[in-house]
Parts: sequence; structure tokens; C-alpha cells
Amino acid sequence: MERVAGNISFTLDALERQKELKQSYRHINKAMEDSVKAIATLAEHKDPYTVGHERQVVQIALAIAEEMKLPKNDRQGLRIAATLHDVGKIYVPAEILSKPGKLTELEFRMIMVHPRYSYEVLSEIDFPWPVADIALQHHERMDGSGYPQGLKGDDIRLEARILAVADVIEAMASHRPYRAALSQEEALNEISKNAGKLYDRDVAAAALAVFKRGFKL
Repeated sequence: MERVAGNISFTLDALERQKELKQSYRHINKAMEDSVKAIATLAEHKDPYTVGHERQVVQIALAIAEEMKLPKNDRQGLRIAATLHDVGKIYVPAEILSKPGKLTELEFRMIMVHPRYSYEVLSEIDFPWPVADIALQHHERMDGSGYPQGLKGDDIRLEARILAVADVIEAMASHRPYRAALSQEEALNEISKNAGKLYDRDVAAAALAVFKRGFKL
């Protein structure tokens, strides 16, 4: 009887510890999610013309990732990277971000640095996914014409290739200080026309399939 009682006590203790670990994980996960939201909100306040941009990009990127059957854990990392990909814009002067006319070469170069700033901010956070690298690479292009590193093809992370397509679609279909919003069709035509050149061919095909089935911004 003593041995049985001891076994029951041991089992109950183990269950209690397991419960405590699950609660601790939930608390840590919630703290991380709250931090991600706070950082994203800070970035949005710097550039009022792109409020909602990150949320739309997240939805498009996740729809593409699901279409491509990316593992759930990879989709989680992509979601956070998409939410925070433009946080580096907090270091870009607001008058440049909201300038209604054409940017000068110097101003555009200042904009082009924002992925590096995003990387510097996000690399200080110990995410269980390569969030900083994904944000750094989201303006890279398959032919090497992107920035800031001029990466080509498979040197660009798959998540960054997905984020790049989602970012372009959302940006083209949204109003900006220097132009009116383009149509969803025009944004998708850009992706279709440059699939395999600027954008990953498989990612582009997945994006077009998602929108063909009725996904809307």
C-alpha cells in the first residue's frame, strides 16, 4: 500500500509540475506576442500612411505559406517576421516616409537602409525563428537586383521570398503619399510578370492561386 501511495503521490507531483510548465509557457508566449504587437504599433505610428500594412502583409504571407504547405512552426516565424519587417523605418525621417513627391536618390538610399535597421533591432531579441534574417531579406530579389545585400535565388530565405511577394502586393494595392492605390489586379500582374525574375516562381504561383480562389485585401 505504501508503494502504491508513493506512486500516486509521484504521479500527482509530476502532473502538477507539467501543469506549471504549461502555464509558464503560456505566460512567456503571451509576453512575446504582446511585445511583438507593441513594437509593430511603434513602427506604425512613425509612418501613418502605412497603418495596417503589416497586418495585411501577415494575412497574405500566411495564405501563401499555407498554400505552399509550409510547416506550422515555420509559418509562426513568418507571421512574426511579417508583423515586424518594417520596424527599421523608425530610424528613417518621417518627412521622407510621408513625402508626396518623388524621392531624391539620397532619400531613396535612406529608405533602402530600413531592412538593416530592422535586422539590428530584431537580432537583439532571442526569437526561436530567424525573424531578423527574414526581415533583413524581404527586399531582396531573385535576380540579385534587390537590397540591402543583393542576394540571389536560394541565398534568400524562403520565408523572405514569401514576405517579399506579400509586401509588394499589399504596397501596390494601397494608397501612398506619392500615388493613389493601384488595383489588386495590377498588383497581381506585377507578380505574374516578374515570377522567376524578381519573385520566386513557386511563391508567385501560390500567391496567384490564393487570390484566384477569392482572397481579397
